[in-house]
Amino acid sequence: MGKKVKWSWTSAFVGAASATAVATLLSARPKDPTFHLVSIKLTAFKLNLPHVDTELILTVHVTNPNIAPIHYGSTAMSIFYEGTLLGAAQVKAGSQRARSCQVLKLPTRLDGVELAHHAGKFFADVAKREMVLDAKVDIGGKAKVLWWGHRFKVHVDSHITVDPVFLDVIDQENRSQLEIFLAS
Repeated sequence: MGKKVKWSWTSAFVGAASATAVATLLSARPKDPTFHLVSIKLTAFKLNLPHVDTELILTVHVTNPNIAPIHYGSTAMSIFYEGTLLGAAQVKAGSQRARSCQVLKLPTRLDGVELAHHAGKFFADVAKREMVLDAKVDIGGKAKVLWWGHRFKVHVDSHITVDPVFLDVIDQENRSQLEIFLAS
């Protein structure tokens, strides 16, 4: 027969503690946040002769899947149509709790002159009720885990299809990439 193994509570405790530590480290690994455009609301047309600018409110659902709360600075999200900068949405500085969701209302201004440069394509998009926009933003901030604060940057690329008549979101693809800076 085989050798008799002596049971040890110390070995069992060390094994359980090691398994718990590995599970904690795996769950603490930073994850990319998610962004989802919920709605677009037209708030105003600004007549700056000979230009007409459009003001909107973008409602964005943001999820922080990480175990650390975050604080982020203000920035601007660039919005593109046919590769041309059409306008920007303002992201105000704020914070978000760990493993939470929140809804942001982003004031946005679109330049009528830039849209006029693509009038033919825009009217074709209106006729088919489908307009493709791209958006890019870099959001920087700080996340604090226990007593260590780490700076981070999230780069978000969005490809959004909207109905230009009713401003409904038809489809979207959002990619975010989190970068953590370990040195202060």
